[in-house]
Amino acid sequence: MKKILILTGLVFFMLTANSQETFFPTKEGTVLVYKSLDKKSKVTGSVKYTISKVKASGNDLDITYLVESLDPKESLLYKEEITIQQRGDKLYMDMSNLINKAAFQQDGEIPAEVEITGNNMEIPVNAQPGASLPDASVSMALKMGFVNMKMAADMTNRKVEAIEDVTVPAGTFKCLKFSSDVSATVMGMNVKSKSIEWYAKGIGLVKSESFDKSGKVQSTTHLTELKK
Repeated sequence: MKKILILTGLVFFMLTANSQETFFPTKEGTVLVYKSLDKKSKVTGSVKYTISKVKASGNDLDITYLVESLDPKESLLYKEEITIQQRGDKLYMDMSNLINKAAFQQDGEIPAEVEITGNNMEIPVNAQPGASLPDASVSMALKMGFVNMKMAADMTNRKVEAIEDVTVPAGTFKCLKFSSDVSATVMGMNVKSKSIEWYAKGIGLVKSESFDKSGKVQSTTHLTELKK
């Protein structure tokens, strides 16, 4: 389950009320590195994001990232490009980008037998503490040899909670705190969890935590390196 689905750590693309100031870097070549840890604080992998292209037109903005998934020894597992879009006062991210494709890649490619679909996660430009955000969902169907698996996940009750200072290996940042409930179904098994994420202006995601239904931390992702 943990190797297939990552619903925290990749949603770091949010805007402030000022349309000229973003909640993520907009300079080509900017690099952000995140490490993920399990409930015992053991490193399970890392992800490196590099801005490869920025296209602006009026209030519209397209930002393309090269995403490199690395194992605990920092060997490359899989890489792909994803593009985040701002249209007017809304930001859109394809939920299929939240699937950890490194979990089922073969020789650096995703087999044709894997189908991933998702709606666009919507985030308002002027997100403020106390705001509620639209639900989002993603699904995957996998058929490889004798393996036939279906997975679906829904993010509901998405809220902007507060403004907090957060310290991670890359530094201390003033962040907006976001929360959501996650319900995932894999081969008939339903797993519920809660996600908490912190985002900073000009940085994006600073830290995220996933909690089980008992409120215990199951995984943590935090920013370890930033190069602008």
